[in-house]
Amino acid sequence: MNTIVNLLIVDDHPLVVEGLRTMLLHLPNIKLQATAANAFEAMEALKQHKIDVALIDINLPDISGIELTARIRKEYPGINMLALSTFTERSYVSQMLQSGAIGYLVKSADAEEIEEGIIKAMKGEPFMSASLNLSGRSLQELPQVPLLTRREKEVLKLIADGMTNQQIAEQLYLSLHTVDSHRKNLLAKFNLSNTASLIKTAAKMNLI
Repeated sequence: MNTIVNLLIVDDHPLVVEGLRTMLLHLPNIKLQATAANAFEAMEALKQHKIDVALIDINLPDISGIELTARIRKEYPGINMLALSTFTERSYVSQMLQSGAIGYLVKSADAEEIEEGIIKAMKGEPFMSASLNLSGRSLQELPQVPLLTRREKEVLKLIADGMTNQQIAEQLYLSLHTVDSHRKNLLAKFNLSNTASLIKTAAKMNLI
């Protein structure tokens, strides 16, 4: 492959970034154009550099990598994104794929696997780290984790804590009507009819 892949790394762990930077020095087809420690820096980097592929950590300090992936997909549809995470739970894989990632790399992956993932992403081809043990059939069977807004996640966590709509409204400085709407939207997104099932399902999906 002679095409140079212009890469953005979004990760708030300096050791991870430096490790990847050092590894990329030995991969002539991949050029690290920029790094970012949070979503704000990532969006700024996308304005300033030509990026083909973005490696995005799920656990970022401002908004999650899941939310950032969805935003990049909307604003920069030409960029292909790979999740970069220590998380191996299928719910995280599902959320990243639904947000727009084309693949999923675990941070323990070796240089050869990371290079393969980046190059496949550049070509628009899906890629999964081998350690995830996800065959094509397994990918189809991934849990369909609903994409929630930041406010919906806040409300969901407070519901799981046993708070009433009134208590949640006071906690988040929202109207009772707004909280009730969020609760109904959550039930609709999970296709459930009661709060007990909502909490149980959300817990299984590592959302609370």
